[in-house]
Amino acid sequence: MTNAKPNVHHYQYDVVIVGAGGAGMRAAIEAGPHAKTAVISKLFPTRSHTGAAQGGMAAALANVEEDSWEWHTFDTVKGGDYLVDQDAAEILAKESVEAVIDLENMGLPFNRTPDGKIDQRRFGGHTRDHGKAPVRRSCYAADRTGHMILQTLYQNCVKLGIEFYNEFYVLDLVMTKVGKEERPSAVVAYELATGDLHVFQAKSIVFATGGFGKIFKTTSNAHTLTGDGVGIIYRKGLPLEDMEFYQFHPTGLAGLGILLSEAARGEGGILRNASGERFMERYAPTIKDLAPRDMVARAMANEVREGRGAGPNKDYVLLDLTHLPPEVIDAKLPDITEFARTYLGVEPYTEPVPVFPTAHYAMGGIPTNIKAEVLRDNKTVVPGLYAAGECACVSVHGANRLGTNSLLDINVFGKRAGIYSVEYAKTADFVPVPENAAADVISMIEKVRNSKGKEKVAVLRKELQDTMDLNAQVYRTEESLNEALAKIAELRTRYENISVQDKGQRFNTDLLEAIELGFLLDLAEVLAFTARERRESRGGHFREDYETRDDKKFMVHSMAYLTDKPAKKPGDNIKIDWKPVTVTNYQPMERKY
Repeated sequence: MTNAKPNVHHYQYDVVIVGAGGAGMRAAIEAGPHAKTAVISKLFPTRSHTGAAQGGMAAALANVEEDSWEWHTFDTVKGGDYLVDQDAAEILAKESVEAVIDLENMGLPFNRTPDGKIDQRRFGGHTRDHGKAPVRRSCYAADRTGHMILQTLYQNCVKLGIEFYNEFYVLDLVMTKVGKEERPSAVVAYELATGDLHVFQAKSIVFATGGFGKIFKTTSNAHTLTGDGVGIIYRKGLPLEDMEFYQFHPTGLAGLGILLSEAARGEGGILRNASGERFMERYAPTIKDLAPRDMVARAMANEVREGRGAGPNKDYVLLDLTHLPPEVIDAKLPDITEFARTYLGVEPYTEPVPVFPTAHYAMGGIPTNIKAEVLRDNKTVVPGLYAAGECACVSVHGANRLGTNSLLDINVFGKRAGIYSVEYAKTADFVPVPENAAADVISMIEKVRNSKGKEKVAVLRKELQDTMDLNAQVYRTEESLNEALAKIAELRTRYENISVQDKGQRFNTDLLEAIELGFLLDLAEVLAFTARERRESRGGHFREDYETRDDKKFMVHSMAYLTDKPAKKPGDNIKIDWKPVTVTNYQPMERKY
């Protein structure tokens, strides 16, 4: 059985969407009624990681307090430490209100104010009047907003009769030479249940494949977030933007990384060190515990480093909800209190919860413009290729994303990806698919399936995650990043010598995890390499050897390309270019809160 070549099936659609999380399904709702659309997903749609988002979705509805989209734009730009493309941030903030109302009309059960409007709560970095005081901007459904968004979008996709291919792993994007340029013609997917391959030809292809937190050990991301979509684009010689900027969420459950929503601080939770001090008063005197995530995560890591951590090993800080009435906790934060009880055996009513930063969100990814079109370089569009959500970088998040802007991003730019991909598909012709379109995937799969090496995938993955946690987390230096790169180079060599136990065709998760590890190694390498090249501190990227922000040199996005160059030393095969930041109304200034 092992040597049998997989069966290959062929399909034709106008629009193919890869990934069925928030961005993918929101794109499908736009595309489905106007073009023949398929959604291909490695998970059943409602299992996508969007479902883990807790806190809410930002929009200046001004239902509870005065608010405006301009203030929201400013907060997004300042929160992203001025590396945000401001034209994109304006669209995000302007279209946020419509995005929330779209979801409400689709049936999303938002929490309500006493007079029946959508309720809103505070969230880190969201302020009124350009930073004067916190503002209530986050629209929420208890602390399971993402889950509700996912369910709502899926129900609406079903209602529209969208075709889903679930548990199909897209492993390659087929590029075909047309004249002088390469254009996307199809994607190749591996079907988990049978081991068969499926080639989907399409006029428009939308990538909405999510993040890649699994390059780190302590992460809030699910096991499936291995960055396959981002990795596929990178292997095609297309650039990845701002990969050095990774967000560490301040409040992961200590030692586990499971997320406790920022909503806990939005509702009045307080971070304390071992002596019970509210330490955020020292770091961000105006908005304290509701400072942007990168600042809070650094403050926490710093408290621990300087010996003020709590617990027997002094390796975490405490999130205190004990001053909140139990009924508020139960009504507004039911899930996270359950998590604290289940996983740490802590009762949040009466005792503080141990927390420490956890790898959470990729600000960088596949570069796109405001129409969600993927870029080949700083300006040139790849015709018929789109990306949205966490895998994409329109750069609305810059160097650090504000909480609740991610659920907004997937809805605003997911919708745009759907609109523009249909618009393109209506006039474009199909790009011819080569006969052997699945050949690269077949050889990749067979190589892994038939290998007789000694190395175990799980061991290599663990070593990668350990080195990334140690060397490329909240604090970084030239030395630590070189260490990470050297380790990744060693793991690459060992990766050539892996074997998988399961040689079968059906439900071979062993095989897929081995392929996913290949993507993880690629992305970890790009992250460590671009982080080394950016010799400044900005947003989520903090270099201890370059502690200040350097706008002269680095007010630019990094663009990393994979080249054919043989790598004599780690990173030789990566070429880095820089792309200017789009500034409209807000000149860079120092970030103070």
